[in-house]
Amino acid sequence: MSGFPKTTASRRRAFSALLLPFILWTAVGSAHSATLEEIKKRGYIVVATEDDYRPFEFVKDGKPTGFDNEMVDALEKYAPFKIRHEILPFTGILAGVATGKYDIAITGAVITKERIQSLDFASPIADATDYYVKRKNDSIKSIKDLSGKTVGVQAGSAQLDHLSQLQAAIEKEGGKMGKIVQYTSYPEAYQDLALGRTDYVVNTIISLTALVNEKPAVFALGQPVAAKSVAAWSVKKGNADLLAYINGFIAKQKANGTVPALQKKWFGQAFDLPVSFTPEF
Repeated sequence: MSGFPKTTASRRRAFSALLLPFILWTAVGSAHSATLEEIKKRGYIVVATEDDYRPFEFVKDGKPTGFDNEMVDALEKYAPFKIRHEILPFTGILAGVATGKYDIAITGAVITKERIQSLDFASPIADATDYYVKRKNDSIKSIKDLSGKTVGVQAGSAQLDHLSQLQAAIEKEGGKMGKIVQYTSYPEAYQDLALGRTDYVVNTIISLTALVNEKPAVFALGQPVAAKSVAAWSVKKGNADLLAYINGFIAKQKANGTVPALQKKWFGQAFDLPVSFTPEF
C-alpha cells in the first residue's frame, strides 16, 4: 500500500503510528509469549485492548467499556486467573501480541492474510466488512463518485490494506484513487471528515453504523468497499493451548447467551458467524 499518495499534513501522524510496532519489536525482541499453563501458574493473563474504537472498546468517564471490555469482564469471572488489562492505541496492540509483550489482543481486529502470518485468531466476534462514510449532505452517491476524492483511514489497519480493492473498483468505473490520509485513531479521521478536510472515511460496518447512529445529522453510511471480513481476538502464532482455551470461552458465552446479548447491545444485532474464518485478502 506504500504506493498510495498521502497528504503532507498526515505524514507525521502516519510515520509515528507506523513506527510504533517497530519500536515494540526492538524493545521486546523475541519476548516469550506465555502458554496457557504458564498463565495459570503465574496467576494472570496480560490482555491488550484499544483505547478508542467504538463500539468495540473505548473509555467513558474513566472506565473501559464497549463490547470487548464487557467480554473481558466475563473472562475474568470465567478464568481461574486474573486479568492484567493494558489499554493502548491500536497501532501497538497486534505487534505487541506477535512479539510476546501481551498474551492476547481482545480487540475488534480484522482477520487478514498478512496478520495470520504472525497471529492466530480466535472465533470471530463480529462482521467487519469495510464500508465508507461521508458527510450527510455530500454529493457522493456511489463508488464511482469516490474517484479523486480524499479518504481517511487508520494507519496500520486492515482497512488501509483493503484499499487496493476499492482502488480496483474505482478504476473499473473509469476513475482513479484519490489521496489517502492516515490517522493514529479513527476519531481523528471522523473529525477531519466533519470539517471537510477529507471526503470520506473507510472503516468496518459496525463502527460506521455506530458513528452514524450517534451523529445522524453529520454523517451518512455509504456502500461496502471490500470483500466480507470478520473481527476476532488474537494470540501469538503457535500458542495453540491458549487459543483453544479462548475459543472454549467464546463458545461458552455464545451458548449461555452472553455474546448475542452483548452484540445486540453494542452492535445493534447478533451475528451468525463461523467458528473459523479464512480471509480472501
